Amino acid sequence: MKTRFTGFEPVRRDRLVQEARHDTYKAKHKLPEPTVCPRCGAVFHDGRWQWLVKPAQAHEAMCPACHRIHDVFPAGYVTVRGPFFKDHREELLHLAKNEETRAKAEHPLKRIMQIEDQDDGVLITTTDIHLARGIGEAMHHAYQGELEYHYNEQENLLRVVWER
Repeated sequence: MKTRFTGFEPVRRDRLVQEARHDTYKAKHKLPEPTVCPRCGAVFHDGRWQWLVKPAQAHEAMCPACHRIHDVFPAGYVTVRGPFFKDHREELLHLAKNEETRAKAEHPLKRIMQIEDQDDGVLITTTDIHLARGIGEAMHHAYQGELEYHYNEQENLLRVVWER
């Protein structure tokens, strides 16, 4: 005996379509090559942003990092606080800036947006979640202390708290 289906099929959880992560600052389409950012001079070449000499006849488009900086919309927040910070402020900020310099040399989209003093420490905002994580890990590696991560997948946002 054959069974007839009336348009209903059982739900298979292993075949559900995963929603793509929505990132406003990612290009919706492939940029023409070469494209240069008019603000920072980064060049989009071979499918990624790089530090190259500006090619002749290049298209212009703002890179995602400059776009975030313009909109004041960070992807990463690093909070540094505690009594250790008050005594070693300059060392810790120097470490954060060195981490940015190291990361930005190879990845132009990894930048510190702002360093803002707070009552009990400092808040460093970044254009990239990986840079925020790298700054937190560098501080933890150099000075130990407590390191916490809070990742919001829906907003592609990372909050890092380092305290000692």
